[in-house]
Amino acid sequence: MLCNVCHKNEATVHLTQMLEGEIKKMDMCESCAQVHGVDDPGMSLVDLLVGLGPKSTDNKAQASVDTETSECPHCGYTLADIKKSGRLGCPECYIAFEEGLEQMLRSMHKGLTHTGKAPKSFRNTRELERKARTLEKDLKKAIREERYEDAAVIRDSLKNLAETIRDFET
Repeated sequence: MLCNVCHKNEATVHLTQMLEGEIKKMDMCESCAQVHGVDDPGMSLVDLLVGLGPKSTDNKAQASVDTETSECPHCGYTLADIKKSGRLGCPECYIAFEEGLEQMLRSMHKGLTHTGKAPKSFRNTRELERKARTLEKDLKKAIREERYEDAAVIRDSLKNLAETIRDFET
């Protein structure tokens, strides 16, 4: 089995951690384990996973390296500090490290928008309302582009959707 970090050497260090009901596993070679401080008793797999993520060779990767070494102008935190502690230093960190935080969140979560939990009926209504907003935007765009046949079809879909939403609410 190859190392999950360098993808070159044979993995000899195997970490397993239960996180939010899911088992997370990390396999590493000796050298990568030492570099990432696996021998440190305070180190957790979460810290390790947050620090890794897919490596890319494009400009975004270079920008994230620059962001990681730069500091927040307000509190002096770096992205490395945020990765290590799991907390931001101040509200200004959201702006200063926007791109780096986005990449971290994408590697840790399903998406960048919090969906939360809701009763099934509310979720259905919320989804239908989201579709209605999308249809309204499409309708305005079709009218603006003078695609009146398409606009009529979208209008009819919007009316049907509005009726469905009313049915869910009653």
